[in-house]
Amino acid sequence: MRKLKLQMQMTINGCVAGRNGEKDWMTLNPDNELMEFMSSLLETSDTLLLGRKTAETILKYWEDTAAENPTHPFAKKIASIHKVVFTSTLDKSTWNNTTLTKGNLREEIAWLKQQNGKDLLVFGGVSFVSSLVKERLIDEYHFIVNPTAISTGVTAFNSLKEIQRFTPIQSRLYSGGKTVLSFKPRYD
Repeated sequence: MRKLKLQMQMTINGCVAGRNGEKDWMTLNPDNELMEFMSSLLETSDTLLLGRKTAETILKYWEDTAAENPTHPFAKKIASIHKVVFTSTLDKSTWNNTTLTKGNLREEIAWLKQQNGKDLLVFGGVSFVSSLVKERLIDEYHFIVNPTAISTGVTAFNSLKEIQRFTPIQSRLYSGGKTVLSFKPRYD
């Protein structure tokens, strides 16, 4: 069965967005080592899952980047990978290789996990990820921790109703100052 992996940036105090969705704290332009890590997660996946808001924010950017610089490996992969956008409002996709779904989140993810192929990768959007966390659908968490803290914000774990425990997979400090913390959830 395929795994559902999450890649998401956060602050050192666990915020993934400011109170009003701000991401001005996020350091863009990852160093080459971090880009290699992000690309490796993408290489082990053949389907990218996104919520509508994140899809609207990043897909056009990466498709445009791939068109302007066809040798950019990350942009090329994002543009070409199959994408599934979970939405309740869109009726038609404007992005390449993209399927929209309005079905039950738990059922859709279970169906996708049963299909043949590589793993599934989620690029965070706080409300979409919170829904996945609440339903216990994520098999691996890969947090890219920015060396920044903000006073108020939202976390990916706002929907938890009980303690969630994790088993560490890896941690690594990158030369640009970001740290990747990877975990598997324990559902015992």
